[in-house]
Amino acid sequence: MPARYTLVIGTANWSSWSLRPWLALTQAGMPFETVKIRLRQQGETKKAILKHSPSGKVPALKITERGKTVTVWDSLAICETLAERHPKARLWPADAATRAIARAHAAEMHSGFPNVRDQLSMYFVERRPLPALRENTQAEIARILSLWASALKAHKGPFLFGRFSIADAMYAPVVSRFVTYGVKTPPGVSAYMARVMALPGMLAWGRMAQQDVDAGIA
Repeated sequence: MPARYTLVIGTANWSSWSLRPWLALTQAGMPFETVKIRLRQQGETKKAILKHSPSGKVPALKITERGKTVTVWDSLAICETLAERHPKARLWPADAATRAIARAHAAEMHSGFPNVRDQLSMYFVERRPLPALRENTQAEIARILSLWASALKAHKGPFLFGRFSIADAMYAPVVSRFVTYGVKTPPGVSAYMARVMALPGMLAWGRMAQQDVDAGIA
């Protein structure tokens, strides 16, 4: 019997980290169940998350097989676990050198860009005015755009490393942020962003986020 996956996520309009493994799972066509936890509920959110994840943060992936459940927390760790367990999904490029660069792209997103996170919070289905950007935020945006442009040029698209990969999943919330705040991007990057936003997994996430907004949750 195949493993059963349960992905624990936060409020879809806000939870950028939850979006990343969600997109990896959906784009790879892996069946999974979803547990949604409402974020920003003082005193309640962390208690709810701790029932599922030892870190007290979302996302978390529960893998149940042969009567045992293993919980993997952290977006990138979840994506790496999925790639390892499902090599046919090709969540990383096949070429070793290309795969190494794709991992570096994903890891830089995972550990960096604090000013973008701070000034351009994710509001997936909303459109907001671009705030006055700090110099460091502008530098981080320039770095992201440079990363995207160089990867698209080197690998001819349609995604950063040709076919969809974990690198695209890691940057997908940033794509949504740039759309939300109307960040100016060069034509090639704009076309890439449009392709990411049109992915079935992104569209499904958007429907969840809109449902939350309509219900007054976000």
